[in-house]
Amino acid sequence: MHWPQRWATITTGTFNKTRKQLFRPVGAEHGLALLIFDWCNTLTTIHSSQLSFFARHAPFDRMEREHLLWMLERMQLAYYAKGEVIASPQQGEATRFFVIKQGLVRGARIANTPQDAVLELHEGECFPVGALLGRRAVTSEYRAEEDAFCFELPALQFRELIELSVVFKDFCTRRIAALFEQSTQAMQAQLSHASTEQQSLSSTLESIIRRAPVACCPDTTIRSALQQMRDAHLGSMIVTDAAQRPLGIFTLRDLLERVVLADLPIDQPIGNAMSSQPVTLPPGALAYEAAMVMARKGFRHVLVTEQDGTLRGIVSERDLFSLQRVGLRQLSTSLRQADSSATLISLGKDIRELTHNMMAQGVAAEQITLLISTLNDLLTSRIIELECIAAGLQHENADQPELCWLALGSEGRLEQTFYTDQDNGIIFNVPEGGTADAVRQRLLPVAKRINEALAECGFPLCGGGIMASNSKWCLSREEWQKTFAEWIDHGSPEDLLNASIFFDFRSLYGNASFAAALRGWLNKKISGTPRFLHQMAANALRNRPPLGVIRDFVVGQQQTLDIKLNGTTPFVDAARILGLACGSSATNTVQRLREIAGPLHIGTAEIEGWIEAFYFLQTMRLLHQYECSARGAAMNNHVNPEQLNDLDRRILKEAFRQSRKMQSRLTMEYRL
Repeated sequence: MHWPQRWATITTGTFNKTRKQLFRPVGAEHGLALLIFDWCNTLTTIHSSQLSFFARHAPFDRMEREHLLWMLERMQLAYYAKGEVIASPQQGEATRFFVIKQGLVRGARIANTPQDAVLELHEGECFPVGALLGRRAVTSEYRAEEDAFCFELPALQFRELIELSVVFKDFCTRRIAALFEQSTQAMQAQLSHASTEQQSLSSTLESIIRRAPVACCPDTTIRSALQQMRDAHLGSMIVTDAAQRPLGIFTLRDLLERVVLADLPIDQPIGNAMSSQPVTLPPGALAYEAAMVMARKGFRHVLVTEQDGTLRGIVSERDLFSLQRVGLRQLSTSLRQADSSATLISLGKDIRELTHNMMAQGVAAEQITLLISTLNDLLTSRIIELECIAAGLQHENADQPELCWLALGSEGRLEQTFYTDQDNGIIFNVPEGGTADAVRQRLLPVAKRINEALAECGFPLCGGGIMASNSKWCLSREEWQKTFAEWIDHGSPEDLLNASIFFDFRSLYGNASFAAALRGWLNKKISGTPRFLHQMAANALRNRPPLGVIRDFVVGQQQTLDIKLNGTTPFVDAARILGLACGSSATNTVQRLREIAGPLHIGTAEIEGWIEAFYFLQTMRLLHQYECSARGAAMNNHVNPEQLNDLDRRILKEAFRQSRKMQSRLTMEYRL
C-alpha cells in the first residue's frame, strides 16, 4: 500500500499513543510517518467520519449519541502490522476493548488444531468482551491477519461505559442474544405491513385480557348464569370454587349440547352442564401458546390463572385473532371437519397463506415453525383418518386404529418451514395368529393413498422414498427394532444417514404407545452402544460451518450458502447426538439442547447462545423462502451472503461461530 493511502485513514481519530505504539515505519518512510503523526496529534475534535463508522455497526448504531461521544473521546487508534499479536493469554488480564476499524484479525487457541475454534474478525467487530467482563486474560491469541487499525478503549473506561449505556451493557452481557435480536427484528421489519401499534402473538396473555372475568359458583342455576351472560354480553361463564379457582367453563356450545339437546332443565346447577377441567395458562404465557392450545384441542377459550391457581382472566379466540387478523382456530376446526381430499387441498393453501401472513407480521421463527408443524399435523391426521375409515381400518368417531403414523425428519422435530417434503413411516401391531407381512399388505395401499393425498396438499413425495407407502418403512415394532439395531451395530455411511432422519421420529396419529415403546427401546440400545454415537459424531463433524479465512464465507459455484445444510443442520445433528447420549426422549432441537445442559454440565449462556444462533438461521431460512414465494420463484435454502446487509452478514458469521463452538463440544465429548 502506498504511504498516502496507508496513513490517510488515521486522521479520523484522536491520538494519545506514542510514536512507537502507533507506527513502526522503516527506512526513508520514517520521516514522513513522524510528520503525519505530529499533524494528527493536533486533532482534538471527533471527526464526523468516526460517528459515521460506528453508526454502521452494532451495538454502537443503537447507542445514545452522548454515550457514543463519551466513548470516542476516550478511544485511541492503533495500527498493527500483518502478523503482529494484538492480544494473547501471555499478556495477563485484558486491558483494552478493541473495535476493528480496518483489516482482518484472527483469533485462535495457542495449541491450534483443525478442530479448535478460530475467529475471523472484520471491520466493526469487537473483542475481547468476555475477558474484560471476567477481568481475566483472553483465551485465544488475536493476531492481525493483514495490516489492521483498531479503536481501543481502556478496560476502566470500558466498565464505565457499561454502566452509562444500557444498550452497550445489554450487548456485552447478552452479546449473542442482543445481536440476534437486532438482526431478527430488522429482517421481520422488512415484511411487516401491520400497524406498529398492533399487538402480536408474542404478547403475554395478561396484556391482552380484555376485562375482569365473570364467574359463578357451581350451584348457580343455569338460568341465572345465562341471565348474567346476556347482561354482560358474554359467550361463556367461568365456574369457580370459593377460592376463585376455576372448576369449569360453560359456553354456548355446552348450552346446545348439554342442556337443549340433552333436555336438561335450566334450573339445574350449572356444575351439571359445564365443561370440567378447563385449560389454563399463566399470565406470562405468550398468545401463540394459547393459539396452539386452541388449534390442537379445538377450544375457543383459555383461562388465565395465577401461580396459586386463582382466576386472573379469560382469553378467547376472538381476542387472539384480533391481534393477527387471522383465523387460526377456524382453520384448525376446518381441518378436523374436512370430509374430502379436495377440501384438504384448499385448506393446505390456507395454511401456507396464514403462515406467510404471520411471517409478514413479525411472528418469530420458533412460533412460525411450531405453527406450521401443528397445522400440518392436523391436516395429515385428517387425511390418515379419512383413508383409514374408507379402508375399514377405523370407524367414524371410534378409537384410533392399531397403527402409529410416524413423523420423521423436520416434521418429527416440529421444525418444518415453508419448503418441506414428506418423511414418514408406520408402526403396526401384529395380531395374535397373524403375520407382519399380512398386516403390511393391507396397510401399504392405504399408506400410498395418504402419501399421494399429502402430495396434492403441497407436501412433495420424498425423492429418497422415506414414506409409509414404502414397504421398508411400514413395519411392526419388532421389525423397527431389528432395523434400528442393524444400523447401530454396523454403522455404515448409509446407516448414519438413516439414523439422522429416523431417530427424530414421533407419533403423529394412531396408537402413540407404539412410538413411546420404540423410543424407550432405542434409548436403551444407544446407551449400550457408545461406538455408534462416536460414529455419528464423526460423521456430523464432516459438515463444517462455511467460514473462510480470506473471505467471510466459503460459498458454492453459485456464490450461495445452503442455509439448511450449512446452517441449521450442524445444530440439529449435534443436538441429536448429545440428546441420545443423555437418554433424552425429545426430538425438537431446542428442547434437546436444554435437556443436555444439566447432564453435560454446559452453562446456560452457552446453551442459549446455540439456541439463539439456531433460531436466527431458521428465521433467515423462513425469510428467504417467503421472499422466493412472494416473487413466484421455487422455494429453496440457498442464500447469497453478498446480498445481505452488513448486520445480517455479521450475525450470520456469529451464528456459524456458535455452530463451530457446538461442534467443538462434540469433538471434546467424543475425543475426535
